[in-house]
Amino acid sequence: MAEQYYISFDAGTQSVKVTVYNENMECVTKVSNQTTLTYPHPGWVEMDADEYLALTKLGMKQCMTQLKKQGIDLGLIKAIMGDGIICGIVGINEDGKAITPYINYLDSRTQSDAAVLKELDLDIWGKETGNADPLCMFPALHARWLLANNKEFQDRGKKFVHNTPYILLNLAGLKSSDAFIDWGTMSGWGLGYKVYDKEWSDEQLTILGIDKGYMPRIVKPWDIIGTLSAEAALETGCPAGIPICAGAGDTMQSMLGSGVFEANKAVDVAGTCAMFCVSTTGIIPELSRKGSGLIFNSGTLENTYFYWGFVRTGGLALRWFKDSICQQVDDDSYYETLSQGAAKVAPGCNDVIFLPYLTGGYDEYSKVRGCFLNMTLDTDQFVLWRAVLEAIAFDYREITDTYRQAGIEINRITITEGGSCDALWNQIKADVMNSEAITLEISGGAVLTNSIIAAYATGAECDLKELLTRNLKITHTYSPDSKNSKIYKQQSLKQKDLLNKLGH
Repeated sequence: MAEQYYISFDAGTQSVKVTVYNENMECVTKVSNQTTLTYPHPGWVEMDADEYLALTKLGMKQCMTQLKKQGIDLGLIKAIMGDGIICGIVGINEDGKAITPYINYLDSRTQSDAAVLKELDLDIWGKETGNADPLCMFPALHARWLLANNKEFQDRGKKFVHNTPYILLNLAGLKSSDAFIDWGTMSGWGLGYKVYDKEWSDEQLTILGIDKGYMPRIVKPWDIIGTLSAEAALETGCPAGIPICAGAGDTMQSMLGSGVFEANKAVDVAGTCAMFCVSTTGIIPELSRKGSGLIFNSGTLENTYFYWGFVRTGGLALRWFKDSICQQVDDDSYYETLSQGAAKVAPGCNDVIFLPYLTGGYDEYSKVRGCFLNMTLDTDQFVLWRAVLEAIAFDYREITDTYRQAGIEINRITITEGGSCDALWNQIKADVMNSEAITLEISGGAVLTNSIIAAYATGAECDLKELLTRNLKITHTYSPDSKNSKIYKQQSLKQKDLLNKLGH
């Protein structure tokens, strides 16, 4: 029997990655193309859904060219599966085309609206979604803003969709009436749904003022929503008619790719939005209380759930520092140069403190912005770089403390995605959180997980958990240094004190 292949993509904040895996889940080819973020007003962050679509098509075309060079028959490609951002939406018209900007979790324009909803002091949010507090990063609030402020959507809007469903919808040549969302990404809305029942909540949508008709139908990640259209086939170089899976959320796929199938597992998804996740069997009241700062989601697989705390610009702060401060826009190898220099800087950075809130803080720190403090004449870019790495770890420490206070033991943390490639940062996290940290051979687990789901969706005889577990290979283990942990505890308290003063 001829070998089978699967196209997988990850539509992230900073890039769109496209890969092809074979039936043994070995990566045959991969490409990455950078996205564009615009900042039309302070606190606003916008992207273009059609750029996501174009970059995915470009990546697919590049992969097809590489497959041909390897002598691989493109007719052996059996399915397409993608993942994308769980907190972000775009409004589409009847033809399934974007008519609004794509607004994601980095955007803070709905902070005042979040405060208004919070003042209602409703219990239904926490009861039905596990998220007790409305947050400005939730798509539910983005939808309210677009309904109130975007004339194009007011006149011609039909549905709200996430970025990956938008890509898949257009690859299949479907209309807004076919709009969909998988049951895990649905929980990325934050509000407006019933997390256990996997359905939209009529009562919540009424409170939010969002017509249920704007919401896409809810499907399973491995459902086939259509096939690659003839038009998309011409643009990508792929054969027409390839089955297209419904897709999934990036965080959900990263969790699965880290081997998280059961409760009480900790994963650091070190992407653009730095996310610290812990799996659970369901809603834990102490973690879903008002003011916890945590978000609750359902996973890709049925009956899987997790909480996550976050630093919205965690990974983006690293890119900002390299591009804007160091002026090394086109040199991604400069990250390694920075960390090599920062490794020679003493823990605590001689009291230099960085606040990583480059698009604004949240909740009681909503007025806080990013800054460096306590610099002296001998402060160089390596000191500042280490301060950036430490600052994000300090926010992680607070999240970890919240989990531990709820009785969840965190003795080992799996670090995934792009940030896991930085050994210095991994060690800092182990020291700050006083926990062993590990990295895996495949650090970007989402794209591999997509291929496994695609194989399952198209009838391959495989056990999902067995396949996912088979690809888990630990590459490095970082043990906490007790001396450094004490230093970081004091430094994190200083940062917290500073935040409290600036936030009031």
